[in-house]
Amino acid sequence: MIDIECVVDAKAILGEGTFWDTRENVLWWIDIWAPTIHRFDPRTGEDRVYEAPEYLGCLATREKGGLVVTMASGFYFFDPETGLFDPIVDPEADIPNTRFNDGKTDRQGRFWSGSMFEAEGPVQKVASLYRMDADLSVHKMVEGAGCSNGLAWSPDSRTMYYTDSHTTIVWAFDFDPVTGTVENRRTFTDVADTGGIVDGSTVDAEGCYWATVPVTSKICRYDPDGKLMQTILLPTDLPTCVGFGGENLDVLYCTSAVLRRPPEKINGAALAGGLFAIHTGVKGLPEAAFKG
Repeated sequence: MIDIECVVDAKAILGEGTFWDTRENVLWWIDIWAPTIHRFDPRTGEDRVYEAPEYLGCLATREKGGLVVTMASGFYFFDPETGLFDPIVDPEADIPNTRFNDGKTDRQGRFWSGSMFEAEGPVQKVASLYRMDADLSVHKMVEGAGCSNGLAWSPDSRTMYYTDSHTTIVWAFDFDPVTGTVENRRTFTDVADTGGIVDGSTVDAEGCYWATVPVTSKICRYDPDGKLMQTILLPTDLPTCVGFGGENLDVLYCTSAVLRRPPEKINGAALAGGLFAIHTGVKGLPEAAFKG
């Protein structure tokens, strides 16, 4: 039986970026447009909020303490104790109308984040996916996207998943866990039949890919061959990102969004923008801290 609970009625404008901190047993997540970073402690129910100076993209913990994040203008370190953001690099300083979006660490502790086109008018496929190594060098890995999303890795780190949310396709790449390189891009699955597109995603311990499908209220689980196995319906229409957490990694956390819409335009308006804890009977895998 699937159990769904709204654990933080945050009314987030655009909730995203779930990351379970295995050292402190807390969930980090963001509201991109607020812009705020959140630290949710399921033992106490406390959701601590930190303000950011720009739209946020994604985050991860660091082995050295604190967080690594992307904001509209690139990669930063963030110290929750002081509230300070320390800039690292902006790989798209010369590209107008993009900001950083979805990302996370791979299992080897490299930090990945993709960009997206965000301006009025027709979508321009000028966004890319970047990898930042422990030495803080940044490498462009995929280009020609409209909105980077859906990033995840198979349990054996041999496959990377990625989508452009201006398409219905989730791609799979061969991934080299030693070098962090990708090749052999191919279609993993086409989610057109869901009625939406893929946003934030994760992979469970069985190697299955979980994808949020905004506008449809759906979280979809696909087997390693890209076949739809399971669909979960949330009590609101805009699920945005999923990640496993809890002390046993058996809770699927999901963010959602209000997206600056009036309540009459939202299906499930009462819980829109909430953080949900979902008990599915499936376990996830630990997220790696950034090694830089």
